[in-house]
Amino acid sequence: MPIRQLSETMINQIAAGEVIERPASVVKELVENALDAGASRVEIVTAGGGLNLIRVTDDGSGIPEQELALAIARHCTSKLSDSIHDIRSLGFRGEALPSIGSVARLSIRSRTAGGDSAAEIGIDGGRVSAVKPAAANRGTTVEVRDLFFATPARLKFMKGERAESSATSDVVKRIAIAFPAVRFTLAGADRSTLELPATSDTPEGRLARVAQVMGKDFPDNAIAIDAAREGVHLAGHVSIPSYTRANALQQYAYVNGRPVRDKLIAGAIRGAFADVLPRDRHAVTVLFLSLDPSTVDVNVHPAKADVRFRDPGLVRGLIVGAIREALAGAGIRAATTGAAGMMAAFRPGAAPHSHPGPANGHRSYEAAYRASGGFDPLRSAQRPLDMDEARTPRNGFAENEQAAFDTGPLASADVRAGMAEPTEALLGMVLGAARAQVHENYIVAQTRDSLVIVDQHAAHERLVYEALKNALHSRAVPSQMLLLPEIVDLPEEDAERLAMHSETLAKFGLGLERFGPGAVAVRETPSMLGETNVQQLVRDLADEIADNDTVETLKDRLDRIAATMACHGSVRSGRLLKAEEMNALLRQMEATPGSGTCNHGRPTYIELKLADIERLFGRR
Repeated sequence: MPIRQLSETMINQIAAGEVIERPASVVKELVENALDAGASRVEIVTAGGGLNLIRVTDDGSGIPEQELALAIARHCTSKLSDSIHDIRSLGFRGEALPSIGSVARLSIRSRTAGGDSAAEIGIDGGRVSAVKPAAANRGTTVEVRDLFFATPARLKFMKGERAESSATSDVVKRIAIAFPAVRFTLAGADRSTLELPATSDTPEGRLARVAQVMGKDFPDNAIAIDAAREGVHLAGHVSIPSYTRANALQQYAYVNGRPVRDKLIAGAIRGAFADVLPRDRHAVTVLFLSLDPSTVDVNVHPAKADVRFRDPGLVRGLIVGAIREALAGAGIRAATTGAAGMMAAFRPGAAPHSHPGPANGHRSYEAAYRASGGFDPLRSAQRPLDMDEARTPRNGFAENEQAAFDTGPLASADVRAGMAEPTEALLGMVLGAARAQVHENYIVAQTRDSLVIVDQHAAHERLVYEALKNALHSRAVPSQMLLLPEIVDLPEEDAERLAMHSETLAKFGLGLERFGPGAVAVRETPSMLGETNVQQLVRDLADEIADNDTVETLKDRLDRIAATMACHGSVRSGRLLKAEEMNALLRQMEATPGSGTCNHGRPTYIELKLADIERLFGRR
């Protein structure tokens, strides 16, 4: 078959295969155009999950009538200067509108601030209609109908209406977090509406927008991040270790205001939370990276969701270090949702924090009491055994007769446990004063306004683990000499990378050196590893250095061994503790970073506020 020039429509349809994957991709491109135009209000309407209709309306600067034809032409844009290395807008490729128009029915109606009237242009499966006058307010309305009608094979890959609508909602939320001063509205055919009112472009306003998207619980369970290194600034919030999710969908990352899904950032978040979360749980994060546009490449993929950093090691180190420092500086905190879970356990069938009245969700005891006319001992099934007409108990149940059996006030639980009354200073501590030990594993403590329950084994496990880690990383790790050096054959570039990191590896007890072309000789391994698969360890390190320019794999293995040692060396369940031991454990927890969870990510304590307890008993 001879070589021939493809038609413009086919070129756009090929580009649409990369840019327009599903309705959510269309919404993303159109909303980004609206934001680049300076919109303060963006309204999105969809039908059929976006396959039947997508309409995006904004109040931005608008498109002049004479430029409408250029707006739908391939590789025409107003957002790019002469340099591809200085990108300061969300869009820049000039591919979205012609790509959408090649596979759908597209119309654009726009009016500038100084325009007397609006103008409209349309594309129907690649066929462009003439520009014509229209009526519209300032801004732009883009309407997309019958998505993929021109490429029906693509329709077979679409999911159900609910799945497509959910993907669109996720895209809008992801973008909205980066633009808190813009009002977003998303309406669907099922009459469901997502409204995100504008806040402000201040730290408080950004956190308020995050709460709109991620729920009101997040700000109460989040730690602020603010760090900078060599021209790269990181800001945002991360959840405390005891506030997690079953997947990573609530991890939002932004590079110079652009929403991205970058594996380097995701890996850095996992690394920062590695020893404080369970392996099947994920932190909730909102991170904003700001750096010189020339040091990051956003032109990696037409969808612009991937980025490539000039110095990935710097970015990863900044994220890991900033999060770990923030977690250490935040002290010990329990997730506010822990109390809600405990209350739900006490009240089966009732949603936590769902009512201001009785614990069982039905009408209050007081209301039922009043409706029945009060308690009548003569009619009660639980009436005293014998009662005269004056309603006075006979046969020794009267108050005077019972006084003879009065033994005085009972000793308090503190006295029975041999504990002194807690001081005001202890009650003012985060974990308060120990009051009792129940089931030989749980310490019950009291603060001024709450009840705290501590898992003694999980708590002490974290304390021992942190002490082992500090000892492990404060000096060179002891190594053991191999009787015969282990020769590992590798690609030349992997061998060179390992040799460059040999000094760092030696600090962790791994001694290696080059052994001719494409090989390294391992002479020492960390003593803590015991007998280990040296070949696999070295290959894993080579892969990680190639991906992230770090040697975290070896450090993580040593940390896992320390975690195992801590688990077996901590206070076991079933051990009775004295009052002094319990209080000492509480004070150590308060002074140890990350002690809100154990090495496996489980919470070490739960706090129940006095107000919640009173709510359980219908006192509030």
